Amino acid sequence: MMYQYVLAIHIIFVVCWMAGLFYMVRLFIYHTEAQEKPEPARTILSEQFELMERKLWWIITTPSMYLVVIAGALMIHLHKWYMIWPGWLIIKLLFVVGLLVYHFICQNKMKAMASGKFTWTSTQLRLWNELATIILFAIVFLVVLKNSLNWIFGVVGIIAFSVILMMAVKIYKRFRERK
Repeated sequence: MMYQYVLAIHIIFVVCWMAGLFYMVRLFIYHTEAQEKPEPARTILSEQFELMERKLWWIITTPSMYLVVIAGALMIHLHKWYMIWPGWLIIKLLFVVGLLVYHFICQNKMKAMASGKFTWTSTQLRLWNELATIILFAIVFLVVLKNSLNWIFGVVGIIAFSVILMMAVKIYKRFRERK
């Protein structure tokens, strides 16, 4: 019974963490695009985006990430997966490590933007945003399917999905440039 409670907490905070990551990069995009505005709009918008980014990051996203990791570790302990380490779980944990790296790259990006360093374009940030989507898809398919043949098809599907997302970002960029 304890496992189901921990699983519920894990799922709830995965949703919160992912929502925070998705919205954070969206804020980065708007923050970057605000740099093209004339003064005083640029300063006003930048200050507002910095405030929103800080609050989102430190009040929702990062605490959710820690709760996801704690609940996940507790689930491994309660289910005694540490004794068998199924293949799907190892691959899932590798994707989770990738998501943690993504999280901390976003944190560094937030700090850089707050200090006035905007090194990525809004298009690059849009592509960066899709990486979290791809990792999320990979993790969910691995957890749900678990079967080795199914997750191989899942990986092929994720690669195809990635290509489609990248093409969609490029098409959207062309559409925005025509306006």
